[in-house]
Amino acid sequence: MQENITEKLLEWYKKNKRDLPWRKTNDSYYIWISEIMLQQTRVEAVKVYYEHFIKKLPTLKDLAIVSEDELLKLWEGLGYYSRVRNMQKTAKFLVEKGMETLPSTKEELLALPGIGDYTAGAILSIAYGIPSIAIDGNVYRVLGRYYAIYESINKKSTYTIYSQYLEKILPKEKAGDFTQSFMDLGSQICLPKSPKCEVCPLSDRCMAKKLNKTQDFPVNMKKKGRKVEERVVLILVCQDKIAIQKRKEDGLLASLYEFPNFLATPSVIDVENSLLEQNIAFDFIEDIGQCKHVFSHLEWYMQGFKIELRVPLEEYLWVTKEELMYKYSIPSAFSYYYEYIMKL
Repeated sequence: MQENITEKLLEWYKKNKRDLPWRKTNDSYYIWISEIMLQQTRVEAVKVYYEHFIKKLPTLKDLAIVSEDELLKLWEGLGYYSRVRNMQKTAKFLVEKGMETLPSTKEELLALPGIGDYTAGAILSIAYGIPSIAIDGNVYRVLGRYYAIYESINKKSTYTIYSQYLEKILPKEKAGDFTQSFMDLGSQICLPKSPKCEVCPLSDRCMAKKLNKTQDFPVNMKKKGRKVEERVVLILVCQDKIAIQKRKEDGLLASLYEFPNFLATPSVIDVENSLLEQNIAFDFIEDIGQCKHVFSHLEWYMQGFKIELRVPLEEYLWVTKEELMYKYSIPSAFSYYYEYIMKL
């Protein structure tokens, strides 16, 4: 049974693997970039970001020396900006050590900022061909269903259980293909909802399918609900420029630029009264709509207002639309209002 699943995965992957830009190389620097980008982001979206990123920063040294603002602009829209900050920390550390790419041992990789068990395993297997454990959501889903593993993947101890299953079926050769077979099978066939069991190469021995319980695996205990915040977003316009501000150096969306916003649920009248009370001269206020953004632990419900000011307020940085497009990184949380500005 163990040998059977390995052979079937490799055979299926050989015939069905996706044509992805990072699969055209075994350079560990490029593999690392793709793996970090693929965390929390769809493959189709990553393709464009990946090719643009490696064109601008083709080497580890380039990543180490690029300015933070330029780096964050390259990452704009991918979210979870701590990922790319950790990448630069790693690049700087390795360049200082005289290295031109990433190390090839799990111990060395895990000692680097932002590299955990999965990323280390993926780099070792895909870039270096070293049989390695690499467990992500796809692995949990495929193996959880195939073996009908009842332990909840929310428990730390369950990782060990899955590691033991995976260890038994690791091939000595084609380690990279094996790791990537889970990526493709999990994203194309063994889907979270409505898996395509009729075309799955593992369906004949899949325990979840035999039990008719594919939706019950992997077992995942419900997480606590997210905190909800209601915010007002101000699009301040003056003399063809837009106001932005830089967030604090720590916490959510650290050091990124944003449109002025704060906790509140005001109406147009409330905003107008607030401006009058602060003696801020304005010509026009417009309700420009609501939007929602979901973080892993938090939900923002935003109400936006466009305000045309007569004089720019000194506490903000005033930029042109072109500067917003090419220089300053605005988090995707504000994409609705960013797109609104681009249409002005």
